[in-house]
Amino acid sequence: MAQLWGGRFTKETDQLVYNFNASISFDKKLYRQDINGSMAHVKMLAKQGILTEGERDGILEGLEGILRDVESGLLPITSQYEDIHSFVEANLIDRIGDVGKKLHTGRSRNDQVALDMKLYTREEIQETDGLLKALLKTLYAIMREHTETYMPGFTHLQKAQPVTLAHHIGAYFEMFCRDRGRLSDISRRMNTCPLGSGALAGTTYPLDREYTARLLAFDGPALNSMDAVSDRDYLIELLAALATIMMHLSRFSEELIIWNSNEYRFVEMDDAYSTGSSIMPQKKNPDIAELVRGKTGRVYGALMSLLTTMKGIPLAYDKDMQEDKELTFDAIDTAKGCLALFEGMLSTLTFRTDVMENSAKKGFTNATDAADYLVNHGVPFRDAHGIVGRLVLYCVERDMALEDMSLSELKSISPVFEEDIYQAVSLKTCVDKRLTIGAPGKAAMEKVLEIYEAYLQR
Repeated sequence: MAQLWGGRFTKETDQLVYNFNASISFDKKLYRQDINGSMAHVKMLAKQGILTEGERDGILEGLEGILRDVESGLLPITSQYEDIHSFVEANLIDRIGDVGKKLHTGRSRNDQVALDMKLYTREEIQETDGLLKALLKTLYAIMREHTETYMPGFTHLQKAQPVTLAHHIGAYFEMFCRDRGRLSDISRRMNTCPLGSGALAGTTYPLDREYTARLLAFDGPALNSMDAVSDRDYLIELLAALATIMMHLSRFSEELIIWNSNEYRFVEMDDAYSTGSSIMPQKKNPDIAELVRGKTGRVYGALMSLLTTMKGIPLAYDKDMQEDKELTFDAIDTAKGCLALFEGMLSTLTFRTDVMENSAKKGFTNATDAADYLVNHGVPFRDAHGIVGRLVLYCVERDMALEDMSLSELKSISPVFEEDIYQAVSLKTCVDKRLTIGAPGKAAMEKVLEIYEAYLQR
């Protein structure tokens, strides 16, 4: 097929070169954005008197027909065309004749593809944000139900102090809130319209770039035409944000994998989100969590690839930038798929609350509170630390928890202990006396949940 840019050339492009250069196999995903951007451009050209109203109407009708036929399957996007822009323009000319050749007036493929990617990215950010909000609602529901579900909190993967499941899940709520904030920042910062920048130096046509920007819901036109056609910062920012989302999902997945193990048994995965073994009939594997953890590296790779691609590119547009699309498309699809599946897996989890509480007791997570008890009864902290250390050793040797010790056993190690020690080291007391905002105590958690509820209603 003759290229739209072929007038300068005296012979056809070598087929291997054509195939290597072509982007239709992946940028066909942008057909709707390309057509919508073209419609706005045509309306602006007519407003400025560059096209007649009749030419405008004919081109718009042709573009609407192409969009309709692509979405219905009547018009396939094939490798016959170099890219999605060529596909749209060539089909428009075929349908409405020479007037279709005026579509590209005052425009370059450079600002055209920059526009398409911005429109696409803006839509995908909104969809990703919606998936994050759905996940946050599931997290909130779990938190609301488990403000008194006691479990061990960990440092170094060692049981440390007692917390609640609501408090533990709340840490991920905070992470995913920050993820939404990052997406919002990117959406705001990228929302300038590149259309009208031409190849790199604008155009001699009297375009109304502010009007085009308004039609496409941008805050305004990009203010430097060279930057507008060569800017991929917003894609790098998006890939960084997606990589962070995936990192959070991966951390959460790792915990669920551990919690699902035979040794922990904190959770039971729903059958719909688990698989079995082809040889071991007893197995129930957390494959979805493992795949989410694994696919994180795929999104990291996209970020590093685009950073590497962009690091040596001089102004303005260079063909290297075509490499942004496949990376971005795949990273977005991967992150969105993982968010949707993870939310489904999480919403169907069964939490073994009895096992969690017993683990907190047997893990001596209340040891610090036992030491505080002694300090409050006049024992110097360093001495209290040593006394409780001996209590723990005593319990370990007998496979018991601190609260399982009789008062006489406690007094044999320190006469300071009295009956009120049992109240002092109960998990409920240990948790609920931590009242500062952000702590696991029920009163503090209720305040946080009110804040989260208001956030989700916005």
